[in-house]
Amino acid sequence: MSGRKDILMLKNSARLHVPEPGCRPGETPDMSHIKVPPAGEVRRPAEDTDPAEIRDLAWALIRVLDDAGDPVGDWNPGLSADMLEKGLRAMMLTRAYDARMVRVQRQGKSSFYMKSTGEEAVAVAAALALEYGDMCFPTYRQQGLLVARDWPLVDMMNQVYSNSRDRLKGRQMPVFYSSREAGFFSISGNLGTQYSQAVGWAMASASESDSRIAAAWIGEGATAEGDFHYALTFASVYQAPVILNIVNNQWAISSFSGIAGGERTTFASRGLGYGIPSLRVDGNDFLAVYAVTRWAATRARSGLGPTVIELFTYRAEGHSTSDDPSKYRPGSEAAVWPLGDPIERLKAHMIGAGLWSEDRHGQLEKELEEEVRRAGKESESYGTLKEGARIPASTMFEDVYKEMPPHLVEQRKQAGV
Repeated sequence: MSGRKDILMLKNSARLHVPEPGCRPGETPDMSHIKVPPAGEVRRPAEDTDPAEIRDLAWALIRVLDDAGDPVGDWNPGLSADMLEKGLRAMMLTRAYDARMVRVQRQGKSSFYMKSTGEEAVAVAAALALEYGDMCFPTYRQQGLLVARDWPLVDMMNQVYSNSRDRLKGRQMPVFYSSREAGFFSISGNLGTQYSQAVGWAMASASESDSRIAAAWIGEGATAEGDFHYALTFASVYQAPVILNIVNNQWAISSFSGIAGGERTTFASRGLGYGIPSLRVDGNDFLAVYAVTRWAATRARSGLGPTVIELFTYRAEGHSTSDDPSKYRPGSEAAVWPLGDPIERLKAHMIGAGLWSEDRHGQLEKELEEEVRRAGKESESYGTLKEGARIPASTMFEDVYKEMPPHLVEQRKQAGV
């Protein structure tokens, strides 16, 4: 009978667990639970290694830059001075672009914007590690992909303003860019779908014996959606040449990563159940992100299938201009993030290597701010949300059918456009 009583007691002790963040607004931020291993301690396996032999990499944290800014360990990609400067410039330009676009949103010239502050390396390093023809399936904070691929800032601004030069004709929310020429697939508000579409594109590329691969990005919150698992199933079964990036920036809108399962295990480990090699990388380390992306790209291009990459980073500012992060986390939390700022870390590395200086950095900042200012002035000449020319309202009826059906002709007539 005692055994039965024990079972009954266990049943009566069940309770619902609701994950809670470590601290709330008004409290002192504490990041002591985040364990940062020394840079360079994680081994770099060969690209053709059996996924079963590298399962531990889903719980490790691949880092290249140490606290002194020196590159250490097997994952050091040994980038040239030109590539380092290109990466630094693209990250700085992305940040300068973000800063201006938030200002103009506050002025009422656009309706919405989303910054990538603190996450610039996630997109820029990946863009430089991929081939230009590879197709990227991004989410909100990967504007650095376009910047690193030298896509015109004016075109990006036109989309944010939905002005008369917006190639998307005002049909997408601001920052939902699209560029086939730059290999930048249209952003979707249903974030998880980017994974499924990336896997499908990669499968099509493989079926045609194309050398191009796909790469997709979603936040850690979206890994709790069914689309994430559907995509991993197809990627694994058909060995799609795709890189599946999980941007773990600790916050999905206003819910912290624990709500998506981050309390129990790493997000990278979710790929292991599908037999997919899964890596976890310091997302604020430009060299580490570049090296891991290059590893996964080589694997995919060699016909060895997909890779899951968790990019461990931090959303330094609000989810969007519609969000006030002070309502759900301490205002000073970003300052205690243990992995620092990606721009400052790459800058320190370059200065330490004798490739850069504070003076050159300051001069570049000014040049990039002026570049963004000029682009903004030109884009605003084509119209903004407040004033100026816009796409004609009649275009809402176009581009769906090759020949407009009678019911749309009638609707357009009724609308008087």
